[in-house]
Amino acid sequence: MSKNKVTSEQVESIMQASEFEVFHRVFDKQCLVVAKLPNGFTVVGESACVDPDNYVEEIGEKLAKERIKNRIWELEGYSLQNFYHNAHTAFTDAMEREFDGPKR
Repeated sequence: MSKNKVTSEQVESIMQASEFEVFHRVFDKQCLVVAKLPNGFTVVGESACVDPDNYVEEIGEKLAKERIKNRIWELEGYSLQNFYHNAHTAFTDAMEREFDGPKR
């Protein structure tokens, strides 16, 4: 994890280390892709067309995986924000204890 940002290399690394299951032609026009991330968390991506005659497996899978990648960006951003929030809270709590002195 970069010091203060999520990087494309980080997201790509997670994508590369993930396992994927692909389900084509759900209801004849939808593709579902489930990614199991390296930590075991699962993310679902999907794509669909209006007319089943227009369904192309490669395009459906690519779009669904792109949605998974976007979700990983969100999850990694959340994780980074949470890390900084927890670090700030711990620091603030420690400073309050330091300046308040011992409780009687």
